[in-house]
Amino acid sequence: MPKAAFAAIVLLAATAAHAQEVDVSSAAKTMGQLVSEGYEIKAAAPNGSRYVVFMQNDQSAYACEFVNTTTTQCRSIN
Repeated sequence: MPKAAFAAIVLLAATAAHAQEVDVSSAAKTMGQLVSEGYEIKAAAPNGSRYVVFMQNDQSAYACEFVNTTTTQCRSIN
């Protein structure tokens, strides 16, 4: 996937995820919440019709399931 297209998808995901309201536990977050907390995307891998996006900030990391621009869910992996 070209870098520009991937960047556009991630930007849309972060914007939409930040705008959505989701009732999740304190361990689960959206990509938008993580971006607003300073997390950076370090890698992404296709997983069927979805992507798994890995985000990191200092020594904390999350794996995010990216389904579409309005449906993301991230869990701490460390």
